[in-house]
Amino acid sequence: MHQAQLEIQFIAIIVAACCALPGVFLVLRKMAMMSDAISHAILPGIVLAFFATQDLNHPLLILAAATTGLLTVALVEGIRHTRLIAEDAAIGIVFPALFSLGVILIAQFAGDVHLDTDAVLLGELAFAPFDRFVIGGTDLGPRSLWIMTGILIANMIFIGLLYKELKIATFDAGLAASLGFTPVILHYCLMGMVSITAVGAFDAVGSILVVALMVGPAASAYLITDRLSHLIGLSVLIGILSALSGYWVAHLLDVSIAGSMASMVGVAFVCTLFLAPQRGILAVLYTQRVQKLFFASKMLTIHLANHEGTADEERESSVDHLEDHLTWSPAFANRVITFSTQKGYVHNEGNRLSLTERGRELANEAIVHD
Repeated sequence: MHQAQLEIQFIAIIVAACCALPGVFLVLRKMAMMSDAISHAILPGIVLAFFATQDLNHPLLILAAATTGLLTVALVEGIRHTRLIAEDAAIGIVFPALFSLGVILIAQFAGDVHLDTDAVLLGELAFAPFDRFVIGGTDLGPRSLWIMTGILIANMIFIGLLYKELKIATFDAGLAASLGFTPVILHYCLMGMVSITAVGAFDAVGSILVVALMVGPAASAYLITDRLSHLIGLSVLIGILSALSGYWVAHLLDVSIAGSMASMVGVAFVCTLFLAPQRGILAVLYTQRVQKLFFASKMLTIHLANHEGTADEERESSVDHLEDHLTWSPAFANRVITFSTQKGYVHNEGNRLSLTERGRELANEAIVHD
């Protein structure tokens, strides 16, 4: 039993890393919905290949499913290029039609095999260790582990060899075309890798977790960094941590492993959404608060500079007078004075404010720019 648990975790780690790699470029290209489309639309390819081979482990299933994934991309691109509807609408037309076709084929002609809709959506990760890869009587481990390891290596080679081209085509397709990189070919190569990855992970973890692992970790990493190399590494790390934590949550609560992993991907994204150092909600709120205080502090220095050396300087520099002249509440006025004092813009001597040299420079700069 302990060995089975380790094998499930190893499979989860490999699947997470494998899905996260192409997922980064899907998120950057704002094509996250395409992963959802491909992971669902490959179903009829799997079903038709099974009808032809009568073997769920036949390599033709992977080839047929990958071909169906590329067909999905081609149909979406073809509809989008008509310019009659947007890309998300084209995806909404193509993948439900293909997925529904697969479900109908299963219901009508494959009801006596384990190609059921629950397995399609949620996978059977708990049973993955029982499907062994045996050569010459030697048990080499779970078949899913070998398949996903091979796909992971293929993804790493693909991104490693075409890293520069993918980077340029992702951020500036026009520049890529001018440099002779042919963005269309790169696009279909990337979608081909996405299709192969979705196919390999399909049986073990189901379509829902495939989508979660392709989109969630990359979206979380994108909130943390803008550097592509760091983004790829963070995406893989977040995917792996989500998969491992999801497994143990499922183990403790006795719930679906794939569903728990997908939930932990969501938890990781929500945590990042709030706590990311620059783009997180808390960071944005803090930045807005500081900007508001800085703007108010600038107004305060201008006010003090305008009345410095005048007959009414004493009254205008009074803390109590700020409430009337600048229409600030006492609480906000105290926050502005505290902020200005900490930044070295003003001196607060009892109830009277005075400008420092730094404060005069800020006021003069603001007046000149205004």
